[in-house]
Amino acid sequence: MKSLQRELAATATFADDLGFDPAAVEIHEPADLTDGLPPARPDDDNPDLDPDAPVVVGVDQAFLTPEAGESGHEEAVSAAVAIQGGVVIEYASARTALSIPYIPGLLAFREGEPLLAALDALDADPDLLVCDGSGRIHFREAGIATHAGVLCDVPSVGVAKSLLCGTPAEPTQERPEGWRTPIRADASVETDEAATSVIGHAYQSRQYPNSRRINPLYVSPGHRTSAETATDLVELLCAGYKLPEPTRIADAAADAAKRSVSV
Repeated sequence: MKSLQRELAATATFADDLGFDPAAVEIHEPADLTDGLPPARPDDDNPDLDPDAPVVVGVDQAFLTPEAGESGHEEAVSAAVAIQGGVVIEYASARTALSIPYIPGLLAFREGEPLLAALDALDADPDLLVCDGSGRIHFREAGIATHAGVLCDVPSVGVAKSLLCGTPAEPTQERPEGWRTPIRADASVETDEAATSVIGHAYQSRQYPNSRRINPLYVSPGHRTSAETATDLVELLCAGYKLPEPTRIADAAADAAKRSVSV
C-alpha cells in the first residue's frame, strides 16, 4: 500500500491545472441545514444557473457498525453533493463494505472505494473535488484527496481538521478568521527528500469574535492544484461556517443516507 502511494504521489500534479477561474466557485450564502438538506435544483429547474459554471463536488462518509453479537462487516455510507453556482444540483450516495481497519496514513485504502462509489453514482461531472481528509499533507504525499483526484483525473483538494504531518511555519493557536500559514514537509514526509516543500496550509476559516477557540483547517492539494490555490479555493467555498460548503453539506447528506438505511 505504501509503495502504491509513492507511485500515486509521483503521478499527481501539485500545480494548477484547473480549467476554470477559481473565483467562479465562490459561495456567498451558506445552506440552511436546520430542517434537513436543501433540495437539489438541476439545470431544468434552475433557469438562472450559468451552465458553464464549474461543478464542485463535496464527498464525505458516515459509518454503519454491526451491533454487538451480530455478524457482518463495518460499512461506509458515502455521499457526494454537486454544487454549481452556489446551488446544489444533485445528491448521490453509496453503501460499501469496509475491508480494512483505520490505519493512519492508509485511510484511502479503507475509504477510497466507498468515496469512488458515491462519485460513480453522480450524473454530474465534477470540475473540482473537495474531500474530507488530506491530500499532499501526508507521509507519502498521497492522502485520500490525492487518490481521488488522480484516479478521476479531476482537480482535488483535501480539507482535514487535524494535522497528519508536516510543520506549520507559525503557531496555529488562536488565529483570526482569514489567517493562513504554510505547512512544510518535515522528516515524516518520506517522499520529500529535502523536507522543505510547502505541502499545504493551515487556514483559519472561522473564528469566534471574542474567544479564539476554533482550530484551523489543514488544506492541501490533492491533484492538479497548488498548495496556495487549494487554500484559495477553500476560502471561496467557506460561507460563514468552519467547513467549506461542499463537505459541510456532504457530511449532512451522509448522515441522512445512514439514517435511511438504519431504519
